[in-house]
Amino acid sequence: MEHTSILSSHVHMELLLAIFLFPLAYSIILLCTKLLAWRDQNCYMMHYECFKASEDLKLNTDSCASIVMRNKNLGIEEYKFLLQTIVSSGIGEDTYCPRIVLSGQEDTPSLKDSFSEIEEIMYDTLDKLFAKTGVSPSEIDILVVNVSLLSPSPSLTARIINRYKMREDIKSYNLSGMGCSASLLAIDIVRNIFKVRKNALAVVVSTESMGPNWYCGREKSMMLSNCLFRVGGCSMLLTNKRAVKHRALFKLNCLVRTHLGSNDEAYNCCIQIEDSLGYRGFCLTKKLTKAAALSFTENLKVLVPKVLPLWALLRYVIASRYRKKTDSRVLELVGAGLNFKTGVEHFCIHPGGRAVIDGVGKSLGLTEYDLEPARMALHRFGNTSAGGLWYVLGYMEAKKRLKKGDRILMISFGAGFKCNNCVWQVMNDLEDANVWEDCIASYPPKSVANPFIEKYGWINDPSLSFVKLDWN
Repeated sequence: MEHTSILSSHVHMELLLAIFLFPLAYSIILLCTKLLAWRDQNCYMMHYECFKASEDLKLNTDSCASIVMRNKNLGIEEYKFLLQTIVSSGIGEDTYCPRIVLSGQEDTPSLKDSFSEIEEIMYDTLDKLFAKTGVSPSEIDILVVNVSLLSPSPSLTARIINRYKMREDIKSYNLSGMGCSASLLAIDIVRNIFKVRKNALAVVVSTESMGPNWYCGREKSMMLSNCLFRVGGCSMLLTNKRAVKHRALFKLNCLVRTHLGSNDEAYNCCIQIEDSLGYRGFCLTKKLTKAAALSFTENLKVLVPKVLPLWALLRYVIASRYRKKTDSRVLELVGAGLNFKTGVEHFCIHPGGRAVIDGVGKSLGLTEYDLEPARMALHRFGNTSAGGLWYVLGYMEAKKRLKKGDRILMISFGAGFKCNNCVWQVMNDLEDANVWEDCIASYPPKSVANPFIEKYGWINDPSLSFVKLDWN
């Protein structure tokens, strides 16, 4: 009887042990599976290739003045406004202008002109990207193209697939209307696809259609885009293959997207419209910096805990209790009290304009050394819309600033209104001069002053208010 009882007790113990161990083993296996899957979800950048136009497209002071003065819709007040804007823009004399604008055809652009401009950028950067990485177009699994102001049918992704004879099962995405922050949005699409697709290769093409969208009217808020935007773009190769991560340039640590489209003021601060005379253009209002501040604030609420160490967050929380509350509508005050340098070594700010660079710099307490890459990209290449971030990154690499383990915070703003930010980790010491090769030795220049005021300062002469100018 006693023996039977002991035997029964052992059976019960083994049964209980089996009941306990089975879910434990299952949980461990599930955890290991998820960890292994997580390792395959990393997003690595293998290479990026920025576009550099031919020398005949450079927009110096005289050619810029010629374009402005042949617009018969402008008067002396508009000339004064443009002079002030160009002089204070932070843009130099080596940026590149759309070919149809330099040739005087900006008021009669054709679809052929649109394709010619975009294809030159896309195919030039893609040819170099495939050549330098040794990757064949037939190996690409995912293709994302973002061009805000040109959305033809068939799509731009279809044109690329046709030219390079890519595979029939390639996953393609064509983004339009996303503005200057579209590049990180495109990368986020790739990152999410990588979560469900192993060992994939993706190409992202970021550029903009400038020439066919040149504004020919006289509204000041719409003339700003002509002063700031220039020809440029970038193609990137991304992968989640762990086997090649040792050859990667960067690894994406985190990415946060913020959209204020529900806010009417933010939505309308940066928008494509037609003026009262029927001229189409891009309107940039005075509310843009406020929208940038609000979107930046919301973005940082999510991004900061992912980037800064715990001790820095605690210090910020404690200090905030004794500091006067700041206005989240003022860009310069958004990041007051945050020490981003405890979690980031480099700052890659979208070169949208001097005001945006200055505002972000003051907001995060950055030095002139931190802001130099964005300022120099703006000076040398202008605002190239979604492609702008990569000229800034290229400057850092050409200056040999990027060392293995460093982290780079990318900050971008765009129509919608959107703020898309991310953090990259440098995988190897980088020193490729890339698109900056022919001029990096002369940067930063001793002065970034625009010579426009020296040649055309006479426009501010008060006596011209009473004179009708005949530029012919």
